[in-house]
Amino acid sequence: MSLTDKIDMQRVPAHVAIIMDGNGRWAKQRGLPRTAGHAEGVETVKRITTEATRLGIKYLTLYTFSTENWNRPAPEIEALMGLILDHLEEEIFMKNNVRFRALGGLELLPPRVQQRLGECMERTAGNTKMTMNVMLSYSSRWELTQTMRQMAEEVKQGTLQPVEITEELISSRLLTNFMPDPDLLIRTGGELRISNYLLWQSAYSEFYFSDTYWPDFNEENLQQAIIDYQGRQRRFGKTGDQVEDEKKGM
Repeated sequence: MSLTDKIDMQRVPAHVAIIMDGNGRWAKQRGLPRTAGHAEGVETVKRITTEATRLGIKYLTLYTFSTENWNRPAPEIEALMGLILDHLEEEIFMKNNVRFRALGGLELLPPRVQQRLGECMERTAGNTKMTMNVMLSYSSRWELTQTMRQMAEEVKQGTLQPVEITEELISSRLLTNFMPDPDLLIRTGGELRISNYLLWQSAYSEFYFSDTYWPDFNEENLQQAIIDYQGRQRRFGKTGDQVEDEKKGM
């Protein structure tokens, strides 16, 4: 029996978020420059995007470049920007009916990268099978700070009352407001932290940590993460008995 046969296709997570970690260490193990690891990681993105579409995942959100990553050496940043330009292949999205979206402080990216991202988003805007989001120049604290500043300004102007600030309102102001919160958050590379990623949105996400470096993460690794996810009971603060009773319609 293959791993795919073990997946309940009726309970595939609607939204999977991934922290793609381990590119640099993968390259170092092979005596290669870090940029080689990033290039191989792009190939993994293509494979995982195709597999996620096949499995019926509706939203795939990839932590691609954080606000903290701007502190990396300039040559590595330049190489990463080059990879975006050279490997953002619209054909993959069109073939799989995937909508591409870039989220984050995109205005900080080089103009040529902004233009390329815009072109890809525009061309794939009508695709409906899955939405693949790349988080660029993003961190959750940055996102929440921007949101709080916006609402504080509205309170100052008198267009928003403090009592009107609810969890639902905050969620509606975040960059991810067009999709459900992640059901499953995967981190590759063996680290056990979420690195300032989707802190608000992942409050009730299931976490899956893989020792596999991102360049080696393959379709079976994704399938195994989903199988693990389906073996858990999502309680959202309730007891296990309450969840089971709700399933039975009691």
